[in-house]
Amino acid sequence: MYPKEYYEAIAEFRLMDDTFMSAVFDKDTDSLNLLLNIILNRSDMETIDVKTQVSYSNLLDRSIRIDVEARDSSGKLYNIEVQNRSDEANVRRARYHSSMIDSRLLKRGQEFSALVDSYVIFITEQDIIGANLPIYEVDRIVKQTGAAFGDGSHIIYVNGSIDSEDTPLSHLMHDFKCKKAEEMYYPQLANRVGMIKNTEGGQETMCEIMDNLYKKKAKEDRKQMVVEMLKDGKLSYEDIAKYSGLTLEEVKALAEGQPA
Repeated sequence: MYPKEYYEAIAEFRLMDDTFMSAVFDKDTDSLNLLLNIILNRSDMETIDVKTQVSYSNLLDRSIRIDVEARDSSGKLYNIEVQNRSDEANVRRARYHSSMIDSRLLKRGQEFSALVDSYVIFITEQDIIGANLPIYEVDRIVKQTGAAFGDGSHIIYVNGSIDSEDTPLSHLMHDFKCKKAEEMYYPQLANRVGMIKNTEGGQETMCEIMDNLYKKKAKEDRKQMVVEMLKDGKLSYEDIAKYSGLTLEEVKALAEGQPA
């Protein structure tokens, strides 16, 4: 049995809340195809691999966690995040996300030409760019010619504040801010939201996800604390393990720059 607060939170969740959004789209290629077709103005999306709450660890600097990550049938990579706080959707964050993603796409010895196209998509509750447009698509260009640079890196901001127009994207943003499945436009998303919110099995699954994420975040915070302790160099590995709650083996792994 999970705390009552978990069930109260589920009733208030919207797709604009990252934990809930991740649960709705987890392993659901059909729903993600719908989402990407609308955002990218396509009709032929074929995602073949969908993962949620994917961590990109960087022990020397800042790590990131992606709400939804997917690949399509041609190998292109899509990273999707929801942001309901303007300060969490800074444009330089998009730059950092893109660079972290690229750093994992090539194996040793591969040519740079093997880099696949990547899309960093932020769905934001407010208009981060401020031009009152429903979507902002950012690609590099050559300033002197205006021609596309063509490096395959794409950043997209979807403006969630435009949710009352009669367009597929506006309807999608409306659905992202709904608490009740019956008020949503898209039946496919409504069915997923209703299953999680209104069935015992769905609620239990959501509670388990929340519980695991809280525990995982707590451990990631401890790892980051250990990295700072190691940089300080004043404590032995044994003392760091004692104070952080990590095992001695985990502390040694972090000291060697290995995942713990």
